[in-house]
Amino acid sequence: MKLTDPTQTLAALIRCPSVTPEEGGALTTLAAMLSELGFANDRVTFSDTGTPDVENLYSRLGSSGPHLMFAGHTDVVPVGDNSAWTQGPFGADIVDGEMYGRGAVDMKGGIACFVSALARVIERKGVPEGSVSLLITGDEEGPSINGTEKLLAYAKAKGEHWDAAVVGEPTNPDKMGDMIKIGRRGSLSGTLTIEGVQGHVAYPHLADNPLRGMVRLVDALLDPPLDAGNERFPPTNLEVTSIDTSNTATNVIPARSTARFNIRFNDIWTAETLADALRARLEQAARESGLRNGRAAVRYSVDFDSRSSPSFLTRDDALIETLSEAVHATTGQTPALSTTGGTSDARFIKDYCPVVEFGLVGKTMHMVDERVALSDLESLTRVYETFIEGWFERQAASVEAS
Repeated sequence: MKLTDPTQTLAALIRCPSVTPEEGGALTTLAAMLSELGFANDRVTFSDTGTPDVENLYSRLGSSGPHLMFAGHTDVVPVGDNSAWTQGPFGADIVDGEMYGRGAVDMKGGIACFVSALARVIERKGVPEGSVSLLITGDEEGPSINGTEKLLAYAKAKGEHWDAAVVGEPTNPDKMGDMIKIGRRGSLSGTLTIEGVQGHVAYPHLADNPLRGMVRLVDALLDPPLDAGNERFPPTNLEVTSIDTSNTATNVIPARSTARFNIRFNDIWTAETLADALRARLEQAARESGLRNGRAAVRYSVDFDSRSSPSFLTRDDALIETLSEAVHATTGQTPALSTTGGTSDARFIKDYCPVVEFGLVGKTMHMVDERVALSDLESLTRVYETFIEGWFERQAASVEAS
């Protein structure tokens, strides 16, 4: 295999059926590539109650600073209906200039491009003056319990320290060079339960329909908007994802109704202040519901998921500028600096060092016929190559200046 060719490195990774939480040979294949480049590999498996065991990989080249980390995941989502794929989901087939396969863009493609970029740097200029590490999990598409969060703590306990990190998630909406993620919104999930009294729909005075209260309390969660956003983040958004009574009868008033919701919030809030604000809304709405015909306040409870994700913003100008310059030099695009989208493992990495995200175009991620243009693979490899050189040069200049 020619490691400087991202088409070859990606094909090797796609052909490993690493549907989360299965390793599927992907970490073994990646570790072999990195060993060829001189990396020392550390394979570690983490476990937790009620979750599958997950294999992870931490690889490092070099023993001194400055230290650049690349982070990502080799696990992929299930293929869905296999017969709906026009090419095999683990075949890495190339059709009309595109490589097909689960993980092509999310995110085996990003990993392959970084490996090939580093191989090119080493081939042309030798190993960078400092260290490069890859922190790769098999648990990003799963519950994210036995992956990056634990691997970071494990590596730190062994004495690892990082100066900056890049996560290779697919960040570009339409074309290469569109967007760098310099932060992420937080995520908080909750469950709202309304207690009623079951009864016959023909005798409503003998029952208490919890859906009347649910309508009012859900409306209070949604309106008015929680904020208008700011110069760094879009407005906080709450979405109700389900309302359920477990009632299949049309002539029975249900005893209970449950709603589940998720909020993607900006840095105006913490999970704690946001939960407090929502509790206050619910308490007022429970007392003031106009749908209950003189009945007492709505009886409800609300529970928030303890595994919330905080919002964060990276303010390392040198890291952001170096990557932005590499993107512009390679693609001609000036990338937008964004905090949009869902959560990623950057939420764990930001506690250890400054982190940004840049990868492929994400249009086909998680879809049937996930695929990537070979031209995009080459473009991302050149971005990473330029960035690696530029980051280490900038670090060296900073040391000289001091």
